[in-house]
Amino acid sequence: MLQYTIRRLLAILVTLLVIATLTFVLMHCIPGGPFASEKELPPPILQNINARYHLDWPLWKQYFDYLAHLARWDLGPSFKYESMTVNDIINNGFPVSATLGGIALGIAVIFGITAGIIASMNQYKWQDNLVMFLATIGFSVPSFILASLFIFVFSYKLGWLPAALWGSPQQVIMPALALSALPTAFIARMVRSTMLEVLAQDYIRTAWAKGLSGGLVVYRHALKNALLPVFSYLGPLTAQILTGSFVVERIFAIPGMGRHFVTSIANRDYTTIMGVTIFYSIILLLANFLVDIAYAYLDPRIKVAGGKE
Repeated sequence: MLQYTIRRLLAILVTLLVIATLTFVLMHCIPGGPFASEKELPPPILQNINARYHLDWPLWKQYFDYLAHLARWDLGPSFKYESMTVNDIINNGFPVSATLGGIALGIAVIFGITAGIIASMNQYKWQDNLVMFLATIGFSVPSFILASLFIFVFSYKLGWLPAALWGSPQQVIMPALALSALPTAFIARMVRSTMLEVLAQDYIRTAWAKGLSGGLVVYRHALKNALLPVFSYLGPLTAQILTGSFVVERIFAIPGMGRHFVTSIANRDYTTIMGVTIFYSIILLLANFLVDIAYAYLDPRIKVAGGKE
């Protein structure tokens, strides 16, 4: 386990280096620069600004300077948000995005697993058909469409919920539901499929033959094995929900990282784009790493160090 952990951590560092390099190269391949839109700036002033942010350095020197600051977790100043660093943007915006993403993730896991169990225990009945119908809608309708629909129905027509901003529990409901729709549908279909496979296994039939109650068979014997694929999905799902909140945050005017990230792309704010990309890459890689480590404890048949099952 220790060797596996060390190898994975080294792989994470190498992956982050590749991501940082690719992001740096792609940002500098974009035509223009972060101050190119400032048409009225005289050339001497523009030259001084570029010198202040070291944009007049050769690319190789900018790259190694960026890596040196990245190693100290100094993501640099924002080119567009005056008197703010990228670290400030992350520190101010990520708690909001994490709160929204955490609530959406909780909704997806709780309702997705529950719906999948209900569907598998009532195969081809109306409960199963209803769950699969709702899951199909969750798959088919993008989160930004759901967000707009929720605003129109529950804010504009019914007046039940505030349309935007952040701070009260009522302002969390619509963005969390819009963000959780797709993962809820995915988890429900996954749990239904794996539960049907597990319920057809010999040891489950043996449990039924012993006269065990349905709830005991499902929750003690079937559910643990059925949830293993779901647990492995939680790693990328965590990053997916957080990064997927960019558009939803924009629609509901939520002061999370999504607003800054979308704006930074339009403004060619190199440091903000690269910093947020690296930050979310770390979240994704660590989430997958923790899932892989925990997977070995949930399923003793799995050997993480290359041993045989």
